[in-house]
Amino acid sequence: MAADATDSWDVIERAAELARRGEEFALATVVWRQGPSSGQQGSRAIVTASGQLYGWIGGACAEPVVIREAQRVIRAGQPQLLLLGTTEQFGAAVPPGINVIPIACQSEGALEVYVEPVLPTPRLVIVGRSPMAHTLRDMAAALGWRTDLVDGPDFSAADIDSRSIVVIATQGHGDEEAVEQAVGAYPAYVGLVASRRRGESVLGYLADRGVPQNQLDRVRVPIGMDLGHTTHREISVAILAELVQLRASGALVASAAAQSAAAQPEPVIDPVCGMTVTPQGSNRPFEHAGVTYYFCGAGCRAAFEKDPATFVTGTVPC
Repeated sequence: MAADATDSWDVIERAAELARRGEEFALATVVWRQGPSSGQQGSRAIVTASGQLYGWIGGACAEPVVIREAQRVIRAGQPQLLLLGTTEQFGAAVPPGINVIPIACQSEGALEVYVEPVLPTPRLVIVGRSPMAHTLRDMAAALGWRTDLVDGPDFSAADIDSRSIVVIATQGHGDEEAVEQAVGAYPAYVGLVASRRRGESVLGYLADRGVPQNQLDRVRVPIGMDLGHTTHREISVAILAELVQLRASGALVASAAAQSAAAQPEPVIDPVCGMTVTPQGSNRPFEHAGVTYYFCGAGCRAAFEKDPATFVTGTVPC
């Protein structure tokens, strides 16, 4: 049975929406199934970096595993082909490079799921109104980056988020105010177009005003590749080249502070069936010997309550 085409297009539309908003996510597609399985060939789902799922990829056995692996794919930036089922279903016929994940599902079905990361288009916010700022905006737009040009007095922390790349090109007209607004939002990158000496003066002033040092330490100054004395167009090239290089290396990601604020609880393993579950109240927590365990369903919890020692020691019955 093939997946419903309408549902698949709904997922694609949601993916386009997330891309426009600059959110990173993974697209998971069922490319093969062995029945009985609620996941159908062609079924698609989106998994966000925070673990939210849109669409349908399979039932209670497959879904938490796909979410967990999709989050890993997002962090690594590399696609992954997953085989979900018991190892006996695949034997030695699995090609290298495919990740086989055993799942103890009563339906005895199996799925092959391709998970690919969709990294957001960079969003560059340039603060300033100099010719260099306009040139940088136009050049970044030519690369397909989302770009915003904001005049210094109009700029505030509300204009950016944790994924924004911020270049402050006010060039002496309110540098301090713009930097203070930018660092408080913990964007992925903050750079100040200024000489090293001017940068030290700006950061020293803000430190005296009580701006936390951990915020100021994230400001790059000067920015751009060192080309010596150049024109404003060449300065724009030098700045954009550095940003492209940083993005290619994976350095332009949400700051650690922003990631910490958005952190989700790490998944755990149901000790009875081996399924991946989220440690939350809806997953039937049960405390034994000072440790709290979580379960995929009432049956697994009941089996654990009856004889915890069997599962804690790892001798799970077949």
